[in-house]
Amino acid sequence: MMKVTLIGAGNLATQLGKSLHRAGVEICQVFSRTEESARTLAGLLDADWLTDVSRLRSDADIYVLSVKDSVLCRLIPEVCKGRGDKLFLHTAGSMPMRCFEGQARHYGVLYPMQTFSKKHEVCFADIPVFIEGNTQETEEQIRSFARRLSRRIFSLSSSDRQYLHLAAVWACNFTNYCYGVASKLLSEHGIPFDVMLPLIDETTRKIHKSAPAEAQTGPAVRGDRNVMRRQLALMDGRSDLQELYRLISAGIGEEASATHAAPDEESH
Repeated sequence: MMKVTLIGAGNLATQLGKSLHRAGVEICQVFSRTEESARTLAGLLDADWLTDVSRLRSDADIYVLSVKDSVLCRLIPEVCKGRGDKLFLHTAGSMPMRCFEGQARHYGVLYPMQTFSKKHEVCFADIPVFIEGNTQETEEQIRSFARRLSRRIFSLSSSDRQYLHLAAVWACNFTNYCYGVASKLLSEHGIPFDVMLPLIDETTRKIHKSAPAEAQTGPAVRGDRNVMRRQLALMDGRSDLQELYRLISAGIGEEASATHAAPDEESH
């Protein structure tokens, strides 16, 4: 049976660990800097827990580091030390594979592109997983491991993965921030946020079949400056939101002009 040790007990590590456990992978240990996090996740996975990285055992086949970027490079030498024949992976979208160089012989990246939380269950089988290995043999080993989690496995270099991660920030994190802005605007006027859910769901459904530029609607894409001026006035006192509104509206307008200009030019 394959044995895995998890370094980290946050959102991604929690869902990754549970999915591996369901797939029949033995989780040996769970490390976290906080006892509560380590103990909680280890309890779900029938694993040992620890808060002192120097107490890591060496009986795992794979060591998966799912920690903040700011501590990843600090932990790598401690995790890899004395375990030269093992496979070491990190799960970060924005960190290069080379952070393992000089510390391990077999290493790579296993990046599941999804937003994770500890309590919200995900179907890992549908999540695109992007892999990279320091050798072709190592990458095939990572691919075999990733197949225990997902049906959608893609090889991707560190240089390309940083753009994938940037795109994910735009598509997920920034979009969620906009939901938060909408929620606050509504709550200030006694309107429940759940009235937005059908609109959000339909917007998401449309881009499953159409390019985002084709699915775009609203005053900016129509060039309706009267509506935009009135909406800017509604945000008096919030210069940050006004500036964001202007920038996004300008971007939508430019994209709409470019999208519609090309066919017109060709027809003349």
